[in-house]
Amino acid sequence: MNQRCAVCDLLFEREPGYFLGAMYVSYGLAISFLLFGLLIAHWLLPDVDLGWLVLMCAVLFVPFVPMVTRYARVIWIFWDRWAWPSPPGESD
Repeated sequence: MNQRCAVCDLLFEREPGYFLGAMYVSYGLAISFLLFGLLIAHWLLPDVDLGWLVLMCAVLFVPFVPMVTRYARVIWIFWDRWAWPSPPGESD
């Protein structure tokens, strides 16, 4: 990951462990994705055991893990900048 934004020169990681909060965002995104997939799978395949449906949804989710991680970090940065903005004129 880049240290700073190439366009606005924003420092991405304000402090060590900055993206720890992004893990919570990532967890929420992953759970919502998996529950939605499980709902669709149960609707399409009602006779299949729930354990197999959960396993199938988890396997289908694996390719999306990098995308979820990236967008969780983006959401975390946006939320952090909204909640604790830098004072005007102060550099990061």
